[in-house]
Amino acid sequence: MPAKNLKWTYLVLLSLVWGSSFILIKKGLIGLSAVQVSSFRIIFAAIFLILVGFRTLLKLKSRQWKWIIISGFLGSFFPVYLFSFAETEIDSAIASILNATTPLLTLLFGAFFFGAVFTQNKILGVIIGLIGTFGLILSGASVNPDQNYFYSGLVILAAGFYAVNVNILKTYMHDISALGIAAGNFFVLLFPALAMLYFSGFFSTNFTEGEMLSSIGYVAILGILGTGVAMIIFNRLVQISDPVFTTSVTYTIPVVALGWGLMDGEIFTFWQLFSASVILIGVFIVNRTKSIYTRRRKQFH
Repeated sequence: MPAKNLKWTYLVLLSLVWGSSFILIKKGLIGLSAVQVSSFRIIFAAIFLILVGFRTLLKLKSRQWKWIIISGFLGSFFPVYLFSFAETEIDSAIASILNATTPLLTLLFGAFFFGAVFTQNKILGVIIGLIGTFGLILSGASVNPDQNYFYSGLVILAAGFYAVNVNILKTYMHDISALGIAAGNFFVLLFPALAMLYFSGFFSTNFTEGEMLSSIGYVAILGILGTGVAMIIFNRLVQISDPVFTTSVTYTIPVVALGWGLMDGEIFTFWQLFSASVILIGVFIVNRTKSIYTRRRKQFH
């Protein structure tokens, strides 16, 4: 298949897989606690990635493990647990849209701590995106008074961890293969995830409960497909397409997640849709100006 058609195939697959992750977390929480959902997600992803990327682990140098450990906790461990706890109170569709603030936070952290370029248009995009974020939280809280929308802050915190990790990857880990990073991350995270699962009391529960078994099944899909396979697809998409096309997944993930949420009975009002659109407009401005800056910089060199 030509690369032009293949990249669209990868984009659709990635959107479906990542967009479905939020409803899978929600289904996992029916029979498992937030800690158990997160722990199983990491364990399943770790087993898959270690099997696929075992040879790359052997090629990693001792000096690279420092950043692999840091990246693993910031980019996967903490966000995975934060998302599970957040969805104990807020809808899965809302979590997916708030997750779209990651590019905005990536820019902020990059500008303040990693020397990234911060143009006037990018500042405008960040401000617009943050206004939409606050609007989404406030409108969601008014529509769902029985939900604690302070938990939406956990999603923002997770997005912040993602943002710091992206900057670390760009700055300190460019000499490590994508599969090596992923396999290394989850090899390290496997052990604390097993410990968290043990201390959650999972092994003292009744394993014959139907809801628990079905929830483990949902989380297995989440860990293997939503984390392991999705990471491989994303890395391949980066290789065969440009950054502007790759970042378009930011806009398609919430669409898929919103569809799953509506089918599962979640309420989504006009003002929530408006706020979500404002967030995505802010993300578009940030991504678009970034690509323009990259092209201009190449012209000057």
